[in-house]
Amino acid sequence: MAKEFSRIDESLREFIGQQAMFFVATAPTEGGRINLSPKGYRDTFAVLDDHTVAYLDLFGSGVETIAHLRDNGRITVMFCSFSRNSRILRLFGTGRVVRPDDVEFACVTAHFGDGHPGTRAAIVIDVERIADACGYAVPYLELVDERPVLDNAHARATEEKFAGLAERNRRSIDGLPALAPDHPVPSAVKRSGTPSG
Repeated sequence: MAKEFSRIDESLREFIGQQAMFFVATAPTEGGRINLSPKGYRDTFAVLDDHTVAYLDLFGSGVETIAHLRDNGRITVMFCSFSRNSRILRLFGTGRVVRPDDVEFACVTAHFGDGHPGTRAAIVIDVERIADACGYAVPYLELVDERPVLDNAHARATEEKFAGLAERNRRSIDGLPALAPDHPVPSAVKRSGTPSG
């Protein structure tokens, strides 16, 4: 049976830490498309406290989550167990974008691993509702390994390549504003946890 929780307690933190991936859902205020994104790399999600979580947002082909958060802040994160212990956990909340040049960025990213070369921003979420569900119809799947393709591509990318990605990330597919023109690209800040230059 579904259960609602008052906070992200130790058992929920443990469940979150065991999951190899999570899903992020957002939607614009009016019309437009609902966005649902799978997120990998288990070291890109962190529980900051009993009602706050964060994840690293990596450069990719789209920028829907950032655009929707700028529009209304609504976000849902879902963890889904594919092991023998079936469970779905949803965190409903209000998210905000922390840019690499924001003072808060270093404090937030200290909760993650050594870093990823294509980090675009950190998403910080104030969690307002925590609820689980059974997940009885979710199939059993076995994790082979994390897929290194995105990190490898970002590690080889030039500043010009990231600048091109940033330019394509200025607006969502529905035309909502996303990355600002002065949004820093990874080679201008940090790559793989080491200073650039």
